[in-house]
Amino acid sequence: MFTDEEMMIKNTVKKFAQERVAPLVSTMDENSKMDPSIIEGLFQQGLMGIEIETKYGGTGASFFSSILVIEELAKVDASVALVCDIQNTVINNLMRKYGTEEQKATYLTKLTTEKVGSICLSEAGAGSDLFALKTRADKKGNYYVINGSKMWISNAEYAGLFLVMVNVNPDLGYKGLTCFVVDRDTEGLHIGKSEKKMGIRASSTCALTFENVKVPESNILGQIGHGYKHAIGILNEGRIGIAAQMLGLAQGCFDYTVPYMKERMQFGKRIFDFQGLQHQVAHVATQLEAARLLTYNTARLLETGKPIIKEASMAKYYAAEVAGLTTSKCIEWMGGVGYTKDYPVEKYFRDAKIGTIYEGTSNIQLNTIAKCVDAEY
Repeated sequence: MFTDEEMMIKNTVKKFAQERVAPLVSTMDENSKMDPSIIEGLFQQGLMGIEIETKYGGTGASFFSSILVIEELAKVDASVALVCDIQNTVINNLMRKYGTEEQKATYLTKLTTEKVGSICLSEAGAGSDLFALKTRADKKGNYYVINGSKMWISNAEYAGLFLVMVNVNPDLGYKGLTCFVVDRDTEGLHIGKSEKKMGIRASSTCALTFENVKVPESNILGQIGHGYKHAIGILNEGRIGIAAQMLGLAQGCFDYTVPYMKERMQFGKRIFDFQGLQHQVAHVATQLEAARLLTYNTARLLETGKPIIKEASMAKYYAAEVAGLTTSKCIEWMGGVGYTKDYPVEKYFRDAKIGTIYEGTSNIQLNTIAKCVDAEY
């Protein structure tokens, strides 16, 4: 199933996650803050430019390798996995696909070695309704002036580069949507305080405000008015990343809980030996494997250039559902201790919920799947 390179990357990330990330997970969750050493480590390990070509300093590996990395990191901490996910499946791929040679030379090298990227889509009135964006950019000579605000922006607190979706011509509706590259230190860009979240607490989520932010015309990513195409296309790939995150999270929780069940004694035997629990474990194990195959298959389809719209939505939807079920069951299997912060399963449970919400809610995924099925018949 894996190439030698993919297996090597998988093993390297597993070691990094266990040795560098695991000791800090509880503290980062409690403080709602990513430890700087984690982000430094991701860059040092080459995990922030997995698909980026070697001439830009990247690893030059496959999309599937990115999926394996996200899964392995999520087994230990979903917040760390998210940083890596957004960078590789969204930011880097947008720049690689639509950037000019000058933009690639300028930004891909930095994204590989030092700069965290962030995608700015959602607004107060534009969540699932992506095309309702109100943030706009007005042309003034050879530059644009951006005004508006964004919400729920992941990685915002430590991002050095923002890909901002705005409307350059509201009269054209969604056909005015355009993507701009905005550096963090650009005058007029204000980053709000990090949201206090239920889960993925170490991951930064902030509101952004743009007040007369001047951006040169050369910072347009892709074509003017094609932002909606870029966003939809890259979200399909991003959904495979979220599927991998949810898969890894669920597997990590399962891997922690089953050994506990084999040690915990009640009524003179291991609780794992009760048939009622065995059937529940078997059910969850089967769903985990199904989610893994959905996710892996979609990643392989993408690599061969096959359509993935339906498959990506299926993988993201199903992996999120399985993560919710798995983490809930693991708390039940561990009993009272599973409900305390002395054990990691309650964190896995909290982290899992976001999977049904971001990068397209579960209902949006179901809508997409149904449209694809309708078209097939």
